[in-house]
Amino acid sequence: MIQLAETSISNLAARVSEELLPFVDQPGQYIGREFNQLVQPDDWQKAEVRVVIGFPDAYTIGMSHLGCQILYWLANHMDGVCAERVYCPWIDAEAVMRQKHIPLFTWDTRQPVSDADILAISLQYEMGFTNTLTLLDLAGIPLRSADRDDSHPLIIAGGPQADNPEPMAPFLDLVVVGDGEESLAAILAACREMKRGGVRRRDMIHELARRFEWIYAPALYDVSYGPDHRIARIKPLHDDLPATIERCQTPDFEHAPFPTRPLVPHVGVVHDRISIEIMRGCPQRCRFCHAGYTKRPVGVRSVDQILEIAEKCWRSTGMDELGLLSLSTADYPHIAELAKRINERFASRMVNISVPSLRVDKMLENIPWMVNSVRKSGLTIAVEAANDDMRAAIRKKVSDGRLLDGVRQAFKAGWKSVKLYFMAGFPGERPDDIEGIWNLSNEISRVRCEFGKGPATVNAAVGWLVPKPYTPFQWAAQPRAQYFHEVRRQLNDLSRSRRSTVRIKTHSIGRSILEGVFSRGDRRLADSIEWAWRHGARFDGWDECFDAQKWKNAFEATNIDPDWYAHRERKYDEVLPWSHIHSGPPMNYLERQYDDVFVQIGKRKPLPVMQ
Repeated sequence: MIQLAETSISNLAARVSEELLPFVDQPGQYIGREFNQLVQPDDWQKAEVRVVIGFPDAYTIGMSHLGCQILYWLANHMDGVCAERVYCPWIDAEAVMRQKHIPLFTWDTRQPVSDADILAISLQYEMGFTNTLTLLDLAGIPLRSADRDDSHPLIIAGGPQADNPEPMAPFLDLVVVGDGEESLAAILAACREMKRGGVRRRDMIHELARRFEWIYAPALYDVSYGPDHRIARIKPLHDDLPATIERCQTPDFEHAPFPTRPLVPHVGVVHDRISIEIMRGCPQRCRFCHAGYTKRPVGVRSVDQILEIAEKCWRSTGMDELGLLSLSTADYPHIAELAKRINERFASRMVNISVPSLRVDKMLENIPWMVNSVRKSGLTIAVEAANDDMRAAIRKKVSDGRLLDGVRQAFKAGWKSVKLYFMAGFPGERPDDIEGIWNLSNEISRVRCEFGKGPATVNAAVGWLVPKPYTPFQWAAQPRAQYFHEVRRQLNDLSRSRRSTVRIKTHSIGRSILEGVFSRGDRRLADSIEWAWRHGARFDGWDECFDAQKWKNAFEATNIDPDWYAHRERKYDEVLPWSHIHSGPPMNYLERQYDDVFVQIGKRKPLPVMQ
């Protein structure tokens, strides 16, 4: 752990400039003072409540995350509150900080993170778990909640992984389930009130968990296990705590806080653009999609509000790309009007309009406005499964006919390339589903030849099924690594045997299996997470850093069988690690949806007899 005592010997800001920045790659990601930064150096000292918005990944990822920008904006517009940011230092920077005893600092004005009242961490992804421990340790904060005292910040986590926070439970003081706008504002107001009243940190944990139905304090809930190692019961340790945690919902998405002067990064980031969330949630509910089942009901912003936000963001940043974001942008109910009006306003300014992956059954209606965008970047389409009957089983509402009609219109309008997303590992999957990925990708590529041009470049990304909580697949066994390796081999053989403009890339199998362990894991996995981190696991979401062997060693050292978590089919009556958290549809609804998967699979035509 970084020793904080040395910080008082010299100014932390000067030490960062003199002892860290000259010795790391891309120092621009650590300097702060970005354009539109909201915090001034003396704001931290004046504030009643100091909060650090933490993102457990590199600056290039964290600065692209709209959610953190929203929370930063919201907190800094509250009376008596100062919010600064922190990202996870890259491996070279961490080494320098440890060697020179430089504590984790905030990006805005280089304050010690340990001086905050609250460290609010956004858990977006299972592979950010070890980076969360890096943030705590570099800040001089004990990793385990049980080891902290009143001198330490409250460690609060939110984000998608908060829907099943159990693998990280021993490291967190509080967990927010649901939307961040309402919850963070309420927490900051309550902490300001309690600080004025002299309430101790340890008592704040209980009081916040008692006061808000969407706050979960893991240490205040007991988890007991049966002789079969399954969870027997989860119950609160105090009568004034709720037995079930309810999801926090944003009551007025139209007027929810939104940063109209977003931070402009110093270096290239993953999504270097203005991002506007036009709709929250998705009406489709594909059976594998965690967000589709938890982000309900769907919230929609009006076209007028989106245009007002876009205008203010453009004037305050000058960025040349505008992203219209949602889980399913094509399902935005006013997409045609929005597209027309936003192009009328921004096309002459040479601002590109980008959308996330499109639903092809809606694409036909929207090609005309896409033609008017300044640059035609490649289309991205989430196909998920190659055959119509498998798409029916996973409730992906698109047919081959509509898909081909959609890309036909896109190629006619001038597009040259398409990126397709597929997934493998669904129950009932057959070899022709895998071969179908290659066949469908090539069929899409050849559609462009209908217009007297060469075949389109098609990049097909194939990921592996990771069953998620609150979806019908939460009871499913994830296929074993051997199956995914066989799928990869089959796709590679097809690619090598035929000349084509199709390129197929598959995700990391070891990482996807690890995601499967943690996505439905319980708090007994915390020891494995800490062991892997202490033995060098960092940035597990990055190909150049992920080391499956470290995790294999961690599970062996902590006596954990990862297969039991990833590859075991659950029964409907099993107590799941998130059974005490209500963040999606009723269980009986999910059960019916999962049963229907197998009904749909049973309707599939039999394979032809092989000669």
